[in-house]
Amino acid sequence: MKTLRLMTYNVHRCVGTDRRLDVERVAEVIAAEKPDVVALQELDVLRARTKGVDQAHRLAELLKMSFHFHPAMTVEEELYGDAILTALPERRVKAKSLPLYKRVPGLEPRGALWVEVEVGGTKVQIINTHLGLIPQEQKRQAAALLGPDWMGADEWLAPGVVLGDFNATPYSATYRMLRTALRDAQAPTPSWPRPATATFPSSFPFMRIDHVFLTKGLETRGVSSPFSPLARVASDHLPLVVELEITAEAAREAPAAAG
Repeated sequence: MKTLRLMTYNVHRCVGTDRRLDVERVAEVIAAEKPDVVALQELDVLRARTKGVDQAHRLAELLKMSFHFHPAMTVEEELYGDAILTALPERRVKAKSLPLYKRVPGLEPRGALWVEVEVGGTKVQIINTHLGLIPQEQKRQAAALLGPDWMGADEWLAPGVVLGDFNATPYSATYRMLRTALRDAQAPTPSWPRPATATFPSSFPFMRIDHVFLTKGLETRGVSSPFSPLARVASDHLPLVVELEITAEAAREAPAAAG
């Protein structure tokens, strides 16, 4: 049986709820969960506010993983964005910005990063993203992810995963849009009938805004979110960890679709 252990984690530029900058403790939280692939949001790279550290590179170094970083925002040499880390064989497929909602000036730019990993000979497509805060903005960004540049592209073949911080609860229009093409890894199934896990805020998690969405060919075998004292303080989000089984169906080459 082929399995894949994923983590999505908004690390809040490695500044914890105690307002302390500490890249190493974020790495410690991640390492304790032993993920195969880590999707990170809100990383600072060479920014003065976080002492000029390349957080994507440093976390990958500490975790002994390769990484790909996409800067959603660039201010001269300072970068801010998202990354995918893994020790599996991998290749970067695409990284680009997502649409802004121009009616509201000054919104933070958003983007997505697509990496292909190989698990026991099966290629798995993984898109990491961090959507905006305003519902109209989120819907435009979700539509872009569902469109020809991303999930509508020829390269997007099952099995595939779209994960990250969507800033959208399961009651939102954005979530419902994504559910038209993908399955929530936390949705109850005969193999995973348990209630869903919330990850925000880390001190008292009651909101589900961090999600893992799946195509066919992937089945949920476990969901967890560490609630240790270290995890509760390292960021304002808790990590969401999902253990997946890659089914025999995944070996067939077909366009990705809802499971």
